Amino acid sequence: MSAIIEARHLTKRFGIFTANNDINLSVQEGEVRAIIGENGAGKTTLMNMLYGILQPTEGELLFKGQPVQFHSPKDAIEAGIGMVHQHFKLSPSLTVYENIVLGIETNKKLKIGNKEINLPLIDNKRERKVVEDLIQKYNFSLNPDDKIRDLSIGARQRVEILKMLYRQVKVLILDEPTAVLIPQEVEELIAKIHDLKRMGQTVIIITHKLNEVKACADTISVMRRGQLIDTIVNDDAATAEKLAEMMVGRPVLLRVSKSGKPVGDKPVLEVRHLSAKNAEGREVVRDVSFTIHENEILGVAGIEGNGQTELMYLLTGLMKPTAGSVKLRSKEILNEWPDELRRDGVGVVPEDRYKQGLCLSLPVSNNLISGYHRRSRFCHAGLMDYKEIQKNKDEMVKLYDIRISADDPPVSALSGGNAQKVIIARELSNGPEVLLASQPTRGVDIGATEFIHRSILALRDQGKAVFLISSELSEVKSLADRIIVIHDGRIVGEFDAESVSFNELGLYMSGAKEMKQLAGEGGNA
Repeated sequence: MSAIIEARHLTKRFGIFTANNDINLSVQEGEVRAIIGENGAGKTTLMNMLYGILQPTEGELLFKGQPVQFHSPKDAIEAGIGMVHQHFKLSPSLTVYENIVLGIETNKKLKIGNKEINLPLIDNKRERKVVEDLIQKYNFSLNPDDKIRDLSIGARQRVEILKMLYRQVKVLILDEPTAVLIPQEVEELIAKIHDLKRMGQTVIIITHKLNEVKACADTISVMRRGQLIDTIVNDDAATAEKLAEMMVGRPVLLRVSKSGKPVGDKPVLEVRHLSAKNAEGREVVRDVSFTIHENEILGVAGIEGNGQTELMYLLTGLMKPTAGSVKLRSKEILNEWPDELRRDGVGVVPEDRYKQGLCLSLPVSNNLISGYHRRSRFCHAGLMDYKEIQKNKDEMVKLYDIRISADDPPVSALSGGNAQKVIIARELSNGPEVLLASQPTRGVDIGATEFIHRSILALRDQGKAVFLISSELSEVKSLADRIIVIHDGRIVGEFDAESVSFNELGLYMSGAKEMKQLAGEGGNA
């Protein structure tokens, strides 16, 4: 095999910050290459240069041995490089074939003698036929006439891939391709990647999910802090543990270790018949009931957009319900303001740490007491005790391993993982009765994820309750004692986390299956 794409001494700077430093990368024609690394390692910056979204500060890019300069994705596509982004770029109201041909439509032709004249009319019939043939060629199980809005997430992703194949790209870049897929769709995608390889396609995958890398990649390139650490063959020696150590720079425990402490009998949080409508009047949370006990983590599994965000808003006082009850140790807390909830013993790790959990311009010390700043330790007669606030900061930085570059920098100066640790430290150090955690490790590197998982499990073992929402199904399954599945705003399944399979969860998440009757409300969902 010969190299189809090469990066030579590729460097990208943003001001004084170097996102990619002297990258040398060679991808062979017809191979599946995985690019792995922690968040902020520089993976996406590198791919954006390969795709023309960004231009390198230094170095050069070669395609099929020839130097190329891409000033836009259009240039890259014309050369033969296509990219499918994590967030799809499709028009919901158009059909599958209309989305695939969008921007390079085929005009009708009028034949007069030996001449053909292009007419200012789109040849829909011809376009549809070409797309239908393409679908059949790659066996992508799509109807060219279906509207995008009616498709599953996995089907939409297949449309995005076909958009690139229709443009006859030779290199297909997939950015976090399984981030929003259910387990069955992940298996389908991996099978399609193998099919594309057999048909001579070169595929580059950007991901952090090591089990999926092992399932489909030929070779694996590891990035850390803007540099390419190494490229290795995906063989038995390339274990997930070895890859994680290469990514982080130290050994990492990939599997959480539970204490085995049994779930308690006493209920901590009881939610009954909770419902809510969004601003458009659509019911987004529909008659949700569950109970969480002492020493229990209740995990929520579901495809994003099925009511998890709104459920979290309801539990944290950010959204008004249309019906229902929420009790913390028998006290009604529904519709309480966030500061009231914290006084009652509710800890909150919000979905978006920067919009809802932190004030970026304030120093770490202030963020570590936000929401708890009226407590007697920090405030006396309306006056803040800054000595005690600094002492608390020093304690939390040490206890929760928050990496800071100065004595008390603004949170904006911290990495995503360390910013998340500030929230975890703040909420857990105040001894909540129940922790409401939404996406606690989103955008967080492997090392910080390991620490956050241990912290959540330690809280559980102190007799507290944890309500965990995560788009990472493996995270839900490994941390939770019990799992509820939400689809279209309703609980459609409830399972023991230890015994349920990923495939079974996926069927309920997609709406393909639904339990006939909810378990009794006295203890389960």
